[in-house]
Amino acid sequence: MRKFKRTALSIAAALATVTASPAVNASDFSLTDSLSVTGFIDMSYVYTDADGASSTSTSGLDQFEIDLLYSFDDKLNAQVDLEYKDSKGAVALEQAFFTYAVTDEFTFKAGRFLSYSGWETEEPTGLFQYSGTGYAKHFYGYYQQGISGLYSTDGFAAALSIINSPYSPTDTNSEKPGYEAMVAVMPTDAITVKAFYLADGDTNTTNVWGSYSAGDLTLAAEYNLGDYEDGSDGSGYLFMANYAMGSAGITVRYHDYEVENADGSTKDDGSAITISPSYAVSDNLLMVFEYRMDESDVNGDSDTIALEALVSF
Repeated sequence: MRKFKRTALSIAAALATVTASPAVNASDFSLTDSLSVTGFIDMSYVYTDADGASSTSTSGLDQFEIDLLYSFDDKLNAQVDLEYKDSKGAVALEQAFFTYAVTDEFTFKAGRFLSYSGWETEEPTGLFQYSGTGYAKHFYGYYQQGISGLYSTDGFAAALSIINSPYSPTDTNSEKPGYEAMVAVMPTDAITVKAFYLADGDTNTTNVWGSYSAGDLTLAAEYNLGDYEDGSDGSGYLFMANYAMGSAGITVRYHDYEVENADGSTKDDGSAITISPSYAVSDNLLMVFEYRMDESDVNGDSDTIALEALVSF
């Protein structure tokens, strides 16, 4: 049962769209009255059968993350996230920022933090299946450095971030800052709709998603547009359904995207059907199985089977 509730706000949530997973009901643990720790260990086995090529299989530790949350008082808080990714082979600083609650509705933050944009989350603990669509790099914001303000009530939220770039955490040039804007409406407890606009020089992207979550059922749809400084442009979308059955659950997703060069040729593209059952072994251990069928003119067609073990704490 991999089901998530996306709401805004808690102290750690001021950094991005909030996700919580009843499938793995791990919560942070306190080291002191002011300092708490949370994190996860993610590992997987992946078998890929690509058309016209030899099949491949990989296994190992994908990612380990530990997040340190410090509460100075009921208004000022700080968070530092450290991660190890097998693809990078080193421990790195993922984000570090502080938040200040000006009022119950308005929160300010500054530092290096994750974009609010995108239905699918950056971390595996926020996904309904093993894999992401693969189009986030074209349409979503990423970790970014700057300042952000978030206004949130029960039925409405708005945010504006002024950052060096919405797409790069290593950009330190503030002469021509980028920005990210968000508007969200939550007319009922079950329905959420969010729209994002991100801009950095001649590159801009738009991301809109909506979700319906009631009982054991979660439905979501997303649409993306992008115009890029090299003259290319793109669009992409997804539809997703998740149904929880006690400790088990299943997700079905379809996505499609294409990015075209200025001359009309295809720069990147892909579509896939993903079927992903999951089972919560305990409050802290989630097993995820995934079968994915990809089609792409640029990257080729492939079938992928994955098995993931995700430990959250």
